[in-house]
Amino acid sequence: MNLAEMLGYADIGQLNRIAAAYQCNCNSHSKNELIQSILRAINSKEVFKHQIRSMRMEELRFLSSLLFDSQNAYSLEELIARVQQSRFELRPESMPGERTSEVPPVPERAASRKGKPAAAESPRDTIVKFKHAGWLFNGFSGTNRYLFHIPNDLKQRFCDELERQFEEGLHFIMEPDGFRDEQNLLSEDVLSLLDHIYQNEVLLSAEGSMYKRTIQQVLERFHVLEELPLKGAWRFGYGRRIKDYPNRMSLIYDYCYYNGLIAENGNSLCLTSAGDEFREQRKRAEPTQLYRFWLRLYKGAIPNLLSLVNWVDRLSDRWVTISSLGNTLIPFIKPYYYDSAEAIFEQRILGMMMHLGLIRIGEKHGAGQVIRMTKVGRAVVAGVYVADHDRIQLD
Repeated sequence: MNLAEMLGYADIGQLNRIAAAYQCNCNSHSKNELIQSILRAINSKEVFKHQIRSMRMEELRFLSSLLFDSQNAYSLEELIARVQQSRFELRPESMPGERTSEVPPVPERAASRKGKPAAAESPRDTIVKFKHAGWLFNGFSGTNRYLFHIPNDLKQRFCDELERQFEEGLHFIMEPDGFRDEQNLLSEDVLSLLDHIYQNEVLLSAEGSMYKRTIQQVLERFHVLEELPLKGAWRFGYGRRIKDYPNRMSLIYDYCYYNGLIAENGNSLCLTSAGDEFREQRKRAEPTQLYRFWLRLYKGAIPNLLSLVNWVDRLSDRWVTISSLGNTLIPFIKPYYYDSAEAIFEQRILGMMMHLGLIRIGEKHGAGQVIRMTKVGRAVVAGVYVADHDRIQLD
């Protein structure tokens, strides 16, 4: 449902609150006049641009978490959770276009000049603010009345306007000096892992991982050679075996494990009947399947991964420097324990998007590393949606 339709269902009290937010000068008792005045205000490019530019960083994060979500309605509890996820403290100057670093959280209550504690804005306050701006509406019948909706046309306008504002801080180039493209390699290496297990007796340690020698043998089969994780390095949250195997290999292993292609039987690793069939028929894991799996696997550590990938997609339709893209998107990334926002952006998101064949990463003299979405990547990102609650629970 679009904005005009939702305004038509809204009661006159809500219309007056929205009109007040935009300082509309009209008859407060005429629903028709209120709707027309609100539409004129919101449809004004300058007003809309000003509204977005005046939003706080946490409000932008909250908004961004909703823009690429195909969910049509949200409960109050779901929205409160989204607002809470959007609240992590960065330096005051941390806005899109600036590099950031984490600082200790600001206390929820700060002393006022009179010595009385000033209450911090609650998640409900943010939701009310969005309602008063005409960006969120309650349903209008039955149990739907307790759910919240975003007008479809406003979603698109938010995306377009934010994209324009983000692009102001981006550095685009014509062509890099060279680039790396890993399209289709991940699916081929799924078969490489299955082949190795079929052709060899693969023993597991007491912790359930392959031995170092076996890991090296598997890596030598792969199209992309990775270094083994450092002993004792902090690695968890990005997969069942992320602490034991390099990032790309860990994704391949977990894909096979969670899709029932391999099984850990005591101290050995073997193919299942499904894995045998997959290998014998030389099946290929489709890019959409691998991408969907990665989203579900990494969302525990990066809750807004879907929206971040969609922003990379929208902002990288041509060659853009990683540094300028990072300046724009890193403020939207919450550090995960000892993983900084910068590391998450470069290694967990861009690095894995390259392995998935969604982006190419190149080098340009004087500009550093650059990226660009592949045609397959654009189609995959546009065609796959994973619900907020749909994530793999790591055992």
